[in-house]
Amino acid sequence: MAYPVTHYNLVARSIHWVSALVVIGMFSVGLWMVDLSYYSQWYQTAPHWHKSVGLLLAGLTLFRFVWKLVTASPDVEGGTLVRMAAKAVHLVMYVLLAGLFISGYLISTEDGRGIEVFNWFTLPSAGELFAHQADIAGDFHFYAAWILIILAAVHVLAALKHHFIDKDNTLRKMTGVIK
Repeated sequence: MAYPVTHYNLVARSIHWVSALVVIGMFSVGLWMVDLSYYSQWYQTAPHWHKSVGLLLAGLTLFRFVWKLVTASPDVEGGTLVRMAAKAVHLVMYVLLAGLFISGYLISTEDGRGIEVFNWFTLPSAGELFAHQADIAGDFHFYAAWILIILAAVHVLAALKHHFIDKDNTLRKMTGVIK
């Protein structure tokens, strides 16, 4: 007889918290970066770091998705509507992340140059796949980032509601501390 899973495993928890910090950091840096002038000392450095970290996050997110498929997770607490909403928000967040990774790639590689990842390796370019690729992908990237950060804030508020109002184990499952 298998025991029910009461919390997320250490790998899932670690990936969750690292991803959360990176997404918040990337959003903040992205907002700051778009206002850099050509003469700023960060004009070349910040985009290089943003792209490199973004691609590493893409790899981590892909691993996270596979890990989620092959390991057991605890059940979502709450009524039917709450469980459906939680699953829908998580799915939308994954779709937005995928959209951010793809749009970031399309912005960065329109000119035919690959993306240097911390000078460790280069992700090859597919070049310009459609007219105005960088502009269209840039608009998508901007709005998807805002929607993701808003959903992440809703996600945090929901976890806090579960913890302080519902007094259930939702937040504890992701910290590893179960009553």
